[in-house]
This record gives sequence, C-alpha cells and structure tokens, in this order.
Amino acid sequence: MYINTYVLGVPEERKDDYVRIANLFAEIAKDFGALEIFENWELEVPDGEHTDYRKAIKAEPGEKVVLSWIVWPDRETGARAHKGMIDDPRMADMGEMPFDGKRMIIGGFEPILSYRRD
Repeated sequence: MYINTYVLGVPEERKDDYVRIANLFAEIAKDFGALEIFENWELEVPDGEHTDYRKAIKAEPGEKVVLSWIVWPDRETGARAHKGMIDDPRMADMGEMPFDGKRMIIGGFEPILSYRRD
C-alpha cells in the first residue's frame, strides 16, 4: 500500500469550487487505480506555538486547511497514476484551481500502522 498526501489552503468562499474539482479529480484517480480517496475540510485546526498546518502552507486570512490523501495498492501504481493523470485531458478540463498550488504540500508515504473498526 502507498499513500499520497496533500495539504493546502482554500478560500472559505471557494469551498464549492474545491468540492467540484475534488470530485472530478477523484474520478480520474479511480480510473488510474486509486483504492480510496479522502478529502477533508477544516473544522478545527488550532494555531500552534511553533508550527501548525496554517504555518506550513502559509495560509492566508479566510483560507481553510484541506487535508487529502489517496490510497494506492503500491508505490508503482501511484507513480504510474501521477504521470498518467498529468497527461489526462480531463485534468485540463477542470479549469482554474481554487487554491494556490505553490503553497500545497505533497508527500508519498508507506503505511506503518493501519486500524479500521468494522
């Protein structure tokens, strides 16, 4: 299993725009093999004394923090999907992004613990 993560700031008034883009992106990611996709909108993100999500993304006033991740079967699938999704014409059809991509944090992770209550 391989996890891609994203942390970004979205102006609160652009939430609907972000949800639209997230749904389109999720459809593309599923077509490239994503197992699970999570998009999470800030409800409670405390300011830290030394660091926090807002400081990490240099959030501007009025922005909400979005924390997202995609679960892939393995790193190779995630890497192939990333390349393929960049070239997918549906990505160009999304239009203007409702966030500043230069302040987005992206990472790839190998899970070391997973728990799910059924």
